[in-house]
Amino acid sequence: MAKTQQAKGAAKRLIGAVVPVGALRSGKSAGVGEFPDLAEFAGFCAKMGIGLIQILPVNDTGYESSPYSALTVFALHPLYLRIGDLPEVRAGSPEFLQKAEALRKEFEGETRFPFEKVLRAKMSLLREIYAANKAEIAGKAESGALGKWMAENPWIKEYAVYRRLKETNGEKSWQEWSAFRQVTAADIEALWNDGKFRGEHLFWAWLQEALDVQFGKAAEAIAAEGIVLEGDLPILINEDSCDVWAHPEYFHLELSAGAPPDMYSPEGQSWGFPIYNWEALAKTDYAWWRKRLKAAEKYYQAYRIDHVLGFFRIWSCPRTDYSAALGRFVPYISISRDELTALGFDDGRIRWVSRPHIPTGEVWDALRNNWGGDCTEPEIAAEAEKAFSAALTRIGNEELWLFKESIRGEKDIAALGLHPAAQSCLVNAWRNRMFLEYKKDCFCPTWLYRTSRAYATLSGDEKSRLEELLAKHDADSEKIWEKQGKKLLSILCESSSMLPCAEDLGAVPACVPRVLTKLKILGLRVVRWCRKSEGGPFVPFEDYPELSVCTAAVHDSSTLREWWEREADQQGFCDFIGYPSLPRIYNPGVAKVLLQRTAAAASRFRVFQIQDLLHLSPRWYAEDPASERINVPGTAAPFNWTYRLPASIEEIAKDGDLIQAVSDLARIAPARRRKK
Repeated sequence: MAKTQQAKGAAKRLIGAVVPVGALRSGKSAGVGEFPDLAEFAGFCAKMGIGLIQILPVNDTGYESSPYSALTVFALHPLYLRIGDLPEVRAGSPEFLQKAEALRKEFEGETRFPFEKVLRAKMSLLREIYAANKAEIAGKAESGALGKWMAENPWIKEYAVYRRLKETNGEKSWQEWSAFRQVTAADIEALWNDGKFRGEHLFWAWLQEALDVQFGKAAEAIAAEGIVLEGDLPILINEDSCDVWAHPEYFHLELSAGAPPDMYSPEGQSWGFPIYNWEALAKTDYAWWRKRLKAAEKYYQAYRIDHVLGFFRIWSCPRTDYSAALGRFVPYISISRDELTALGFDDGRIRWVSRPHIPTGEVWDALRNNWGGDCTEPEIAAEAEKAFSAALTRIGNEELWLFKESIRGEKDIAALGLHPAAQSCLVNAWRNRMFLEYKKDCFCPTWLYRTSRAYATLSGDEKSRLEELLAKHDADSEKIWEKQGKKLLSILCESSSMLPCAEDLGAVPACVPRVLTKLKILGLRVVRWCRKSEGGPFVPFEDYPELSVCTAAVHDSSTLREWWEREADQQGFCDFIGYPSLPRIYNPGVAKVLLQRTAAAASRFRVFQIQDLLHLSPRWYAEDPASERINVPGTAAPFNWTYRLPASIEEIAKDGDLIQAVSDLARIAPARRRKK
């Protein structure tokens, strides 16, 4: 499909279906959705008038099931390869076709796919196939299609070397390898050319070429149906990844990206992903990002920018902490010591507001009140003394203590082996400060500074002057965020013909929607969270901007059905959509009303999780609505990211009622603005 045609397709008002590739099920897939299944799914979508298919990230994550924890931004995940379609299998021994079929049958009955079992079984069979065809594949690498493909995809060298070394080191992170933890481009080139490992490197190259071919054919089939394929490009990359290993200069490895504390995560979230060194990337004219977009453009006409706020500013946490409570926004115009002095703070007061102070009795009380069973005063005294001597330094003769210089964060406190009550007390005290001095004489307010011990001791006048100073720094910092966000997103826009769609959820600075609108980047509107103010009335569907993607649910939320039955203010929502009442228990009638109202939003794209669309028919309801979720944030369980369709695409495509109901959605015109 020509780029101009791609752009035209993505400029239309469309209904879309959101589905993880792994969720697809067909008569040929081996327990998990595979790239060729996308072509069959596209045919089904075309019958229903669906004009867009949105998928989750499909990059290689190794044995980590989260698609947002990639080992690379270039290589595709072997999980999605259809083994039976490999040329070596089709033209080779019937034995491999039989083994591929046995693999399919082994996992066909699974309600959710067992990620690691399926992947290990596939990789084992792929190793067999490669071993049996090694000489022929080596020949193709020298003077055939594989050699040409490798020349067109130079990232394969870093990836293949990294994957081999990762397997050699028992799948450990590169930071734990016995050798080659730090490498140069010359080192990687030498490792790639080492004849002893040529066969192993070609295995990974052969595998990636096959994945590229299969995904490319599926993308062409989707385009032939007139459907836009939207990919998902997470802004962040796993610390244990080929890209970070080969290009550490592009990242600040000492910091972890995350999110500040909120009502759902009182300690904030530290995701473990390093933040970008934008200055270093700028020196290369953002070559890594440009190459990443070009690689994605082979398949997609549109793409979702996960956590677009990170291009403006990102919550960055010290890796010495487990929590994100003492994180800070990067970039941020720091507060200087001189500014604090101008507020009337001498060195002692600056220490008071920037370093945690612990009263003696606080440790004793924590042990007495949270011992967890019977205890004696001598036992309490022994544990208290252990905590004081290991972690704290007394301030003169006061009953007040500071942390020792050797304590750099929560991880150091945890390593002391203290009683859980004492450890919890010290961790809470560590976070209890107004300001974080993240480098000498550079301060930023902590997220919860108003609840700190030090803030409570300020006079009303001091609080007023401090708030005025912080407001000025916030305003000045937002100017920097706007400038950075506009520059970086402009680079993305000019580097690809794909239509960018931003995931702009969370505490969104005012500059973000301005930049997105200026660059014609579609924002995201999740109906249940799209309100005029926090806890306020819902934004009317007709007021959604045209430059937006409207959806009823996302992969990290409950489905529309579960939301309706277990979370929603049902009567309040009925009043919002102008419907007298709906049954409390979700059924196709409720689904029809809610989805049709959502489909009438003024947004350019109205996209629905496949589960929500399937609920338009009574045939596809699971007994427990929670079982239909894709992911439960904040949990690490085999359940996450393993959702499968309740039946094969072919079987679901026979459901005439479903096809009619979805087709009706596709024909809905946008709601008209109400007359005032």
